[in-house]
Amino acid sequence: MPEVELPLDTDGTWLGRVDRPGVGPCVVTVRGNRLLDITSATAPTARDVMEFSDPVGHVRAAAGEDIGSIEGTSRGWSPLAPCDLQAVKACGVTFCGSMVERVIEEQAAGDATRASEIRRRIGSRIGGSLRNVEPGSSEATAVKQALIAEGLWSQYLEVGIGPDAEIFSKAQVLSSVGHRADIGIHPSSDWNNPEPEVVLAVDSRGRIKGATLGNDVNLRDIEGRSALLLSKAKDNNASCAIGPMIRLFDENFSLNDIRNAVIELHVVGEDGFELRGESRMDQISRDPADLVAQTIGRHHQYPDGFMLFLGTLFAPTQDRDAPGQGFTHKIGDVVTISCSSLGYLTNRVQLSTECPEWTFGASHLMRNLASRGLLHGSEI
Repeated sequence: MPEVELPLDTDGTWLGRVDRPGVGPCVVTVRGNRLLDITSATAPTARDVMEFSDPVGHVRAAAGEDIGSIEGTSRGWSPLAPCDLQAVKACGVTFCGSMVERVIEEQAAGDATRASEIRRRIGSRIGGSLRNVEPGSSEATAVKQALIAEGLWSQYLEVGIGPDAEIFSKAQVLSSVGHRADIGIHPSSDWNNPEPEVVLAVDSRGRIKGATLGNDVNLRDIEGRSALLLSKAKDNNASCAIGPMIRLFDENFSLNDIRNAVIELHVVGEDGFELRGESRMDQISRDPADLVAQTIGRHHQYPDGFMLFLGTLFAPTQDRDAPGQGFTHKIGDVVTISCSSLGYLTNRVQLSTECPEWTFGASHLMRNLASRGLLHGSEI
């Protein structure tokens, strides 16, 4: 992987977190190409900054300690996921292209060897009939009835074109890894892939304050066997990467930029294999604001806000080893997810059982902040 850095557009308003040896997790921002520690008793966590009515104003005005350049090798800090106390949620089946692949996974019952034949048989037929259908519309209802009559209906089509989005808990609070960390694959999985996604940063009142990048690692064989195995397929040690930093919405960057963003993926294996793909947000079936509204409201509250993965158009079908076998990760793959406005997020694939254990939870963070005298006067 490239040297430790925070790869992003320095013209943006950024909020992130790093680990400083001997200190602990710190809230940071970028000014020019310099990284500033802006942790304070007023806002000791990223969650606190996001709760301000004007997080941009706070980040721009906050006093900070210069802890080095964002370029090249850093000796005094390492990147963390930019969220801390926020819940980590994810949306599934929000793009037609990946929705068809979920149907194929289900039809194949998690068997990668059957996927190619099933893809040829039903993939184009389903995808062509759904590409312009608005979820929850009367047209979607008519398509649903037609597919049921043909024996092609699926639980994935239900959340893809039905009225209710699939929204699930991706990772535990503080368990997400950041830029350059190892990302974990459950050792029982033989068919899996990265999922390059935009991740929205939302406060406790449901206000979308910014965005970043994420890798919602997908274990296709486990989820394909049964959707009831979603938790095992999605929430494992180091299986969620978020970063490099949250770009806050300001006068130069808004939700409309997210609606038109292009997310690129590049996988490089130790075997010389390369995979490229992209996910275009203008092809999403549900508007990001609607996905947020389905996540938070009178029916469900998030006092510390949440991070919301928006789903991906990308579903890899390129053969890696043998014809018809498709793509799956190998240990040592380097995965880079990038976007011109959000920077890039790079992680190396490892087994979840070989990644560093997650041992720093909310109680540890509170004790650390208390020992630094940072909880007095905060609203945590």
